[in-house]
Amino acid sequence: MSGLHDPERLARVALGRLGEPGDPRLAALVVDLGAARVAEHLRSEQDVTGLATDVAARLRGLDPAGDLERAAREGIRFVCPGDEEWPPRLADLDHAAQLNGRGGAPLGLWVRGAGRLDALVDRAVSVVGSRSATTYGAGVAGEIAAELTTAGVTVVSGAAYGIDQAAHRGALAARGPTVAVLACGVDRAYPAAHRDLLRYVADTGLVVSELPPGSAPTKLRFLARNRIIAGISLGTVVVEAAVRSGALNTANWASLVNRPVMGVPGPVTSAPSEGVHELIRTRDASLVTRAADVLELVSPAGSHTSAPRRAPEHPRDRLSETERQVLDGVPVATGAESASIARTAGLSARRTAEALVRLRAAGFVESSATGWRLVAEGDTAAAGPRIPGQTRPRP
Repeated sequence: MSGLHDPERLARVALGRLGEPGDPRLAALVVDLGAARVAEHLRSEQDVTGLATDVAARLRGLDPAGDLERAAREGIRFVCPGDEEWPPRLADLDHAAQLNGRGGAPLGLWVRGAGRLDALVDRAVSVVGSRSATTYGAGVAGEIAAELTTAGVTVVSGAAYGIDQAAHRGALAARGPTVAVLACGVDRAYPAAHRDLLRYVADTGLVVSELPPGSAPTKLRFLARNRIIAGISLGTVVVEAAVRSGALNTANWASLVNRPVMGVPGPVTSAPSEGVHELIRTRDASLVTRAADVLELVSPAGSHTSAPRRAPEHPRDRLSETERQVLDGVPVATGAESASIARTAGLSARRTAEALVRLRAAGFVESSATGWRLVAEGDTAAAGPRIPGQTRPRP
């Protein structure tokens, strides 16, 4: 589509003002008939007396062309299906089940910012969570967001207090773009304390909403907004969410559109993490603790595999099983003869003697007039290979 006065675009703008966002009936009609035909049908509706219905009267009183022109003067544009900038991933919402009476792809999105919507969300992950975030949760959310941004992934969130705020700030701190999806008009700051944050988001990324400029947030609109956060993302990470948290609604939408749902665990005694733990325990959410875990789940198979985490290698890890057995039989302080060590280790005298020579060369044991004994742990770590038969000088 192109042009502010394209009939389909004007119809979508008008229908967006007619009802609440995420009305599944309206979304289904638009998919089947197109927005222009649906708007024309509603505009011509009459009651039994021949008068225009309430819906028809309201629709006739709208000025979608004026809405678009006023928005353009404020640096706001309306993006809808058919535009090159429209994210094709949102179409999955038309095939998903309803949730809380909401459903379907948005009729269009009002966008503020210089970024291009489809390009920014091509590789995007949503990071959401509790408004009452703990220091732990905010720190983890910010770190994951920063690392995702550094890896070229756009962080999407809802600009709320707590985890959302930390996610946006983490992305901005990594000098990358981030996308804020609002439950009000993109010309409004909600919460008001985030006015500066939203300005920074628009400067580097985008502020997005399916609600027209000037619209106020409501509880229903937050629930509808969550489906867009999930729909434009490759996956959703939940960092801290109580059992009744709105962030779980976003996770549910991610499941409905078959996107990975990931949860960051918290202390088992922490109420703000109970909802996340339930996601992991009962809803097949994947446990993640760092950005590398997230990238592995949302990237094409084999492109972002992360090696299992291991403890730092200990010098003893390189020893053979026989050498470990012998080393376990060597006393710490008082020296012991090779035969005594062999009996303790349960090995032959020959194998024990050969192993002791190798262990001395590696710096694990030393021999003296009283026999064999262990080298102190600190000395072992610092010791380099030594020639068999050479003893360590005594201090």
